[in-house]
Formats: sequence, structure tokens, C-alpha cells
Amino acid sequence: MRVSHPEAELVLRSTRVVTPEGPRAASVAVSVATGTIAAVLPYDAPDPPGARVEDLGDDVLLPGLVDTHVHVNDPGRTEWEGFATATRAAAAGGITTLVDMPLNSVPPTTTVDALEIKRAVARRAAHVDIGFWGGAVPGNAADLEPLHDAGVMGFKCFLLPSGVDEFPHLTPAGLDTALRTIAGFGGLLIVHAEDPHLIEDAPAPSGPAYAGFLASRPRDAENRAIERLVELARELRARVHVLHLSSAEALPLLAAARRDGVRVTVETCPHFLTLTAEEVPDGATEFKCCPPIREAANQDALWRGLADGTIDCVVSDHSPCTAELKVDDFGRAWGGISSLQLGLPAVWTEARRRGHTLHDVARWMSAAPAALVGLGHRKGAVAAGHDADFAVLAPDETFTVDPAALHHRNQVTAYAGRTLHGVVRSTWLRGRKIADHGTPTEPTGRLLERQPRA
Repeated sequence: MRVSHPEAELVLRSTRVVTPEGPRAASVAVSVATGTIAAVLPYDAPDPPGARVEDLGDDVLLPGLVDTHVHVNDPGRTEWEGFATATRAAAAGGITTLVDMPLNSVPPTTTVDALEIKRAVARRAAHVDIGFWGGAVPGNAADLEPLHDAGVMGFKCFLLPSGVDEFPHLTPAGLDTALRTIAGFGGLLIVHAEDPHLIEDAPAPSGPAYAGFLASRPRDAENRAIERLVELARELRARVHVLHLSSAEALPLLAAARRDGVRVTVETCPHFLTLTAEEVPDGATEFKCCPPIREAANQDALWRGLADGTIDCVVSDHSPCTAELKVDDFGRAWGGISSLQLGLPAVWTEARRRGHTLHDVARWMSAAPAALVGLGHRKGAVAAGHDADFAVLAPDETFTVDPAALHHRNQVTAYAGRTLHGVVRSTWLRGRKIADHGTPTEPTGRLLERQPRA
């Protein structure tokens, strides 16, 4: 006997619904009143009485994406980006939850007072749900547990200069102190892992040639920093996460550490999976990021790391700036790639070429990031009881990236002019459509907190 689920006011029906068990034809019953999925029913199940039905045809119903690495820069550098523009771009790109990085805003999120300032700004402009990272910097060890109790998802640190003076990096002794403190209350430390001494010893970048910039951020700087982080996490039984992995040479070390029980997770980014050093034109500093986009052979190895599970997540590291800061000198230009609205089609374009499925993409870009920040019980899956967050994708349609069509505050992107597969038809947050054919609706996002300790 079939259950009618009378509490459901909406049904989204598709021949291709990506569930945790895999894709299948299904009707997804949604309780708009609670914002949750009431049931995932057979495709031809009777509609709940009075429910509105949206037939998506053959478009794919994915769980809304969860992007845990976004630099919103608001307040303080809102001319670079802001919560209004960033979350509009996220909604247009199929992202329903993002987690904001603690730096590039002023003040940085290194105290509870700074967190509350940021929340006040975000609350009135959120088109998607937003969580927050705290920052671990020299001298704020006493602020870490209060930030944890205030609901941040974890703590970010740098092991070399961050690029902004108000967010200094941790020395080896400072990393030890921060990680001991965070491990003591069961928190998570996420790390920009590059060795400062190897960067200092490398040739300084200058001029328009990408090869010079690539040489200034050698793979071994990542490898060595990750090795030291893993050993400290092993010693302290701490939980750590490697941000924006660029060097595939670190994958065997990370895989071995996980086999040994070290609590380390790993992310990479769309630009490392879809762009290569060989294709970067002279002066094209929209491709500059740290760590850098590397060669095609390295990219192939990153895809193997995704396939075998060594890499958990794919997240944007959306790190925008004004167009004026992207001068045509790789030594002077700001490093960061704007991709928030384009991550899903960029990754899908390359994933499909390599034989991966949208089920894989949903795991990398939705389920795994949600689990990383403790939201896996409500985000990242088309499953009963989860938030009714969806991205509707036409996976075989293509479009050419026009920077002027992006909702980012500054329409600068390394993807300009590229033809990508996968058009986001609509995005849904807790059962309400928040973007339709690339046009966001009014902001209805909420601020999220890490679940409190039992």
C-alpha cells in the first residue's frame, strides 16, 4: 500500500533524481511548511492531496550544492564581494549552502564579537543558507573555544602569509598551540598548507609569464606542509582538513595517513580539475591562485584521487577581488579565482568527459562538504527528513561563459569564453524556488551554526 504523505504541499517529479543510492525516476514530496523532504516516492506514485506538482521531465534533480570554501569579504572589503552578490551567484549556480571564510573581511572572524558583526551583515542579504568558519591566528587561542561554542564550523589557519595583514599566519609553535586547543574541545582545523621557507627560497614571480609564477609555488611546499600537519594531527589525535589541494604528489601520504587512522580530510577545487598550467595565456592573472593551477599530468592524478576517495570534497575557493587588482603581472596581481556560480557546470563538464556520473558529482560537491561541517543530517542528500534543497540541471545542454552574466560583484573569471556542459534550470531552498533560469528571487537564506556539543 502506498502512503499519500498528506503533509506534502509540493511534488518535484523527474526521470532522473540523484539519491544517495544512485539516480532513479522518482517523485520527491516536500513539506513546504517545514522546508523538508517528506518522502522520495516512486515516479508514478499518487500525488498527495492538494499538492502542487512540478514535472521536471528529464532534467536532473540533484541535492543542492554545499560550498564550504567561499571568501565573501563582507564587511570591510565589500567592493571585492558581498553577501548579497555572493549568495545571488551561489543560488544561480545550484548552491544552497555556503560557508564563509574568516579572512578578507574586516574585521576577520577571529573573535565572537567579529562573528556577530559578520552575522548581522549576512542575515539581511542571504539568498542561500550560510555558515561561518572562525580563524586561528597568533594570539587568539583564548578565543577559539568561545567561537566554537558560538557555532562556527571550525577554524582556518595559514602556515605562510595570507596576503592580508589582519589575518597573520601561524608559526610551527603557533600551529601546535592552536591544534592542541582545538583538539581539546573536539573542533576542526582547516589549513592552507604551504611551507613558507620553500616559498621564500623559490624564485619570486614577476611579469606576465605564468611559468614564472608556477615556479614560485613549488609542489614540495605543499607536500612538506601537509606532511608536517599530518604528523601533528597523528600525535594529537586531532581532526584536520587540507584546503584546496593542488599538488597530487601529496595524495599517497594522505591516503597512508587515513589508513593509519589519522583524522584528515581533503578538498580540491574546480579550477585544479578543469584548468591547466599549459593553457594559461601570458598576463592572464584571472588564473592566478595560491596554491597554483598545475600541469595536465598533475590534474589527471587529482582526478584519480577523487575516484579512489583520497580527496573528499570539491569546493570553489571563490576568492574574488576588484578588476583593478588583476593587473597583468603575476607577481603583483591578487591571487584568487572567481567561480562560485560556475563550479557545478565546470566540474560536470570534465567529470562527464572522464566517465564520472552526476551521482559522483553530488557526492563530491554536496554530501561530502555537508558532512565535513556537520550538516550531513540535513543537507547534501535527496532523502526523507533532509532539507528540501535542490539544484535542477539540464546536464547535456551547453553554454558559453559570459562574465557579464555572472552575479559576482566583479565579473572577472578564468572561465570566460569557455563552453560548459550543464545548465542550472532552477535552485530550491527548503522547498522554495530561489533561482529560476539564472535569476535569483528575494533573499530567504538562513544563518547556520555547527550543532552544539552534547
